[in-house]
Amino acid sequence: MFHAASSLVPSPRSLRSQKDQQHRSPDRRAKQRDAFFDNAKYLAIVLVAVAHAWEPLKGDSRVLQAAYMLVYAFHMPAFIVVSGFFSRGFDGSPGRLKRLVTGVVVPYVVFETAYPLFKTYVDGVPQDISLLDPYFLTWFLCALFIWRLTTPLWKLVRHPLPLALGIAMLASVTPAIGDDLDLQRVLQFLPFFVLGLTLRPEHFRLVRRRAVRIAAVPVFACALAFSWWAVERMNGAWFYHRDSAQELGAPWWVGPVMQLALFGSSLLLTACFLSWVPGRTMWFTTLGAGTLCGYLLHGFLIKGADYRGWFDHPALHRPLGEIAVSAAVAVAVTLLCTAPVRRVFRCVMEPRMDWAFRADPVRVAREREREPEQEKEKEREKEKVSA
Repeated sequence: MFHAASSLVPSPRSLRSQKDQQHRSPDRRAKQRDAFFDNAKYLAIVLVAVAHAWEPLKGDSRVLQAAYMLVYAFHMPAFIVVSGFFSRGFDGSPGRLKRLVTGVVVPYVVFETAYPLFKTYVDGVPQDISLLDPYFLTWFLCALFIWRLTTPLWKLVRHPLPLALGIAMLASVTPAIGDDLDLQRVLQFLPFFVLGLTLRPEHFRLVRRRAVRIAAVPVFACALAFSWWAVERMNGAWFYHRDSAQELGAPWWVGPVMQLALFGSSLLLTACFLSWVPGRTMWFTTLGAGTLCGYLLHGFLIKGADYRGWFDHPALHRPLGEIAVSAAVAVAVTLLCTAPVRRVFRCVMEPRMDWAFRADPVRVAREREREPEQEKEKEREKEKVSA
């Protein structure tokens, strides 16, 4: 819900200049990934997949409905905050735009086409293909594309977060926005992305203190209890952020109030979640670089099982069955984040596409300037060898 080419958010690097990073070797860059953010991305993607598996099962269990509501309150906000944090360097330069196209637009087009075709094949019901109406989980790629394009604007204005909150509140009372590009979600989740843009590394260090980790225990306990109470009293669709207040059958003024309430509660739970994320290298740390695969591919497993009616089996609607499904989906999404799977799908998730872009004239000029120096260096090396 987190370098968009190999994961849902940019690869966490140490905060050095872009020029320095270009001159580092791949091994050196790999060592400078921040284990905390890779761990956070992996754990968040597991929560996303497990929550998707709970959706067809939760109707028979109030506890599962409460857990589902709790997870939906923070898993995508956490993903989006981290996405915003690592989007701070986006400046609209040719290199950044190229990466945005290859890492976000291309996977969106591919999977926005693949999911309807998959439903047509498995379910036997013809499904229209529309690039304007995101299907299932592809909305996040569409939203990330729009958010990234607007990043220079948010870095320019004086008070970006209040402005983003105002836009989200207005969106919640505007049913005329419609479903194109899932703009309701884009606008209602916008404050979390803008918040990420305004954060600094020390803010994440604050939530990782021992006192915060301890305080997160009663916070989550109270949140779970409130979710259990709210199951029969609150429309869970509020957590999807895809409808206006009027579309959810509420008075228009409820929309802005719910936006503020959900933003505050989601932000609190996100901070608690991040406080529990390990900061050291774990067995799953390297999987954080493959969250794009895990995110986009697990939907085929969930939807395939749903189309085939596997979730209707009575055994899966009992506590042990629900636990078994959760564990199976967690293992599946873990395998989908591994390096072999990433290599197989690199052609659609990390395409080079040099043929589609013009060469950057500034980069070409710099390379030409370096050529004489490189030739001189080679001559010096030859002289040393001959000596």
